[in-house]
Amino acid sequence: MEDKSNFLLPNNQRFVELDSSQAFNNLTNKEKFYAHYLSQAAWNGGLIVLLQTSPESPKIFSLLHRIFLGESLENLKASALKAGVSEDDFQAFLVYAGGLFANSGNYKGFGDTKFIPNLTKDAFELIVKSSKAYENDNTHITKLWQKVQNPVYSLTPRLTSLGLPNKGVTTYFSSNCTEEDSNLVNDWMKTKRIEAYICRTFKTTADDGLPLYTIHLASVESSPKPPLTMDKELYKNAYFQVTRGDYSPLLKIASDNLGKAQEYAANDNEKNMLKHYINSFIEGDLNEHKEGSRFWIKDKGPIIETYQGFIETYRDPSGQRGEFEGFVAMVNKEMSKKFGRLVDSAESFIKLLPWGQDLEKDSFLRPDFTSLDVLTFSGSGIPAGINIPNYDEIRQNEGFKNVSLGNVIPAAYKESVIPFLSEEDKALLDKYRVASFEVQVGLHELLGHGSGKLLRQNADGTFNFDKKKVKNPLTGKEIEMWYTEGETYDSKFTTLGSAFEECRAEAVGLYLSVLPEIVKIFGYEGQEAEDVTYVNWLSLLWNGVAKATEMYQPSTDTWLQAHARARFVLMRLLQLEGEGLLTVTEPARGTDLLLTLDRHRIATDGKRIIGEFLVKLQTLKATGDAAAAEQLFARYSRLEGEWARWRDIVLLHKQPRNIFVQPNTMLKDNAVELKRYSAGAEGMISSWVERFPDSKVDDILEQLADQQAKYFEDLELLAAP
Repeated sequence: MEDKSNFLLPNNQRFVELDSSQAFNNLTNKEKFYAHYLSQAAWNGGLIVLLQTSPESPKIFSLLHRIFLGESLENLKASALKAGVSEDDFQAFLVYAGGLFANSGNYKGFGDTKFIPNLTKDAFELIVKSSKAYENDNTHITKLWQKVQNPVYSLTPRLTSLGLPNKGVTTYFSSNCTEEDSNLVNDWMKTKRIEAYICRTFKTTADDGLPLYTIHLASVESSPKPPLTMDKELYKNAYFQVTRGDYSPLLKIASDNLGKAQEYAANDNEKNMLKHYINSFIEGDLNEHKEGSRFWIKDKGPIIETYQGFIETYRDPSGQRGEFEGFVAMVNKEMSKKFGRLVDSAESFIKLLPWGQDLEKDSFLRPDFTSLDVLTFSGSGIPAGINIPNYDEIRQNEGFKNVSLGNVIPAAYKESVIPFLSEEDKALLDKYRVASFEVQVGLHELLGHGSGKLLRQNADGTFNFDKKKVKNPLTGKEIEMWYTEGETYDSKFTTLGSAFEECRAEAVGLYLSVLPEIVKIFGYEGQEAEDVTYVNWLSLLWNGVAKATEMYQPSTDTWLQAHARARFVLMRLLQLEGEGLLTVTEPARGTDLLLTLDRHRIATDGKRIIGEFLVKLQTLKATGDAAAAEQLFARYSRLEGEWARWRDIVLLHKQPRNIFVQPNTMLKDNAVELKRYSAGAEGMISSWVERFPDSKVDDILEQLADQQAKYFEDLELLAAP
């Protein structure tokens, strides 16, 4: 049994405010209304993530939300202390609630491991039973508590992390689906050219005893509508059907708010974008979301930026189904100018990437690249940068946007502790961490995710590359593998896809950050530029040691987070191939590590090793060679030998990730006001109570949780003590 402390949020958990007040206050009245309704859509759609995380998350949310709605925190605390709850236990209760709201469920958005309350079940129950909510409706609150108490606390091995049934919990598939089921579903969906972004899969048994897989699309409408929905058909000794109506009531609220936002849109691109998002949510038609994304790309340099829908595939164990995400943000003009200059030079920088022109896009699609101050970000966590849309055909042929979330970066690093480095390196990291991370985000999103071509055969049999001329850089021979019609990067690389692509983007950032002309764009020259480059490499490689290994689960030999695995791979690559360029030692056995990077060899040996690795990564991605990619990654991402032991040292120094407290927008006297909250568990809870000021959402979440419960009954049994 793993140490229980690995699954607790400490009572001194850090909460930081995500402040966007300056940018918000600069908006016009019309823009504020636009931002308000977009935020309402994002927050209500974001509740879907509770249903996508674990079977119990919606009901835990409902229990906590109803308790906090019922009375002030002061009153709740007074009643709880009177009932015999300690101050520490009450604080642990608030921190758990803050964690659940921030992660949209009881599994961490970054790392996918479960977290449980840092107080006993009895103390938790005392707080529940001393609440006004319990006094006013003890039947309902008791029922909720009885339903969730075992899943909330259970650390049965399978329930400690997200994953397919033999290794974890997922609600993207019913809990009787194995990897074989997932592969079979993938095969059938390929034959129908259905991409999995907006669906979940539930396996039952048909009347004749064969398995029946229901592909259930997210939509407001639930009636059959061919060709979106499909009647039952037989394929490889199993039945398949497509239905719709998943998350219907939440998507209805999101769509209604997008409709209200339309009235305040600044131009036709924004109006059309929202129109297609609404159609997509109502009908369950992914092509409508793609159409909305096309208008989104055309909306260059808007004052208010938003993107909403089923976007990132990190948490689907088969790497294809999207988690709901919605963000609303305002442009930070100063920082955006720097990113604009990076875009201006991007074509010349892309030519410097080591895989050559044949594996690069035929023409550079000049994207928008803005730095945004986030007003609202719903989902399981807030990234520092985004490159979207994720749809291959749009990204390759029509374009994309890059977004750096400027107010997230400094907030993420507030007061963090830095183990495993010399005092000199710590001081440098402290000084240049935010600056270097802005450079890395720019290069990672624009020239990492934004570069590289997928070699494919078109529907008419032609190719998007010259088969006679283009050679495989790894073999020197003709290209022998490519993508065929209906195949995407996600459908070919499945579980490895996210980590592999993040590694490619991170490596591009390292490779190009050694160029003084790039660092100069961000305002650094001479010695300062050298320090920023050094800190960029140091920070990423330190992350590969000090943070990434937390995300590895020894019991199942799996990585729980794509970025973490990517950074560990790059760190191990330089440790194994760098001949002393990067060393990790153990100065105090069992308690401390020391990472040392030879800064004088970064621009020579470091760049060469990363460059050679990039050629491998891009070639395997371009040709769709997932098997060779698995082999390559396995070599560098195994925690063997001393690393298995060193992971325990990393866990000794583990720091919880900061939890962001986000503001709310409120309508008042025909105007929109921004309400900010204090950086603490109390402020976090107040923000969620005021975001959802009545229990309607709780009723919806409970109803949806009850509807899906039959697909996860065995997990309930597993959680029983």
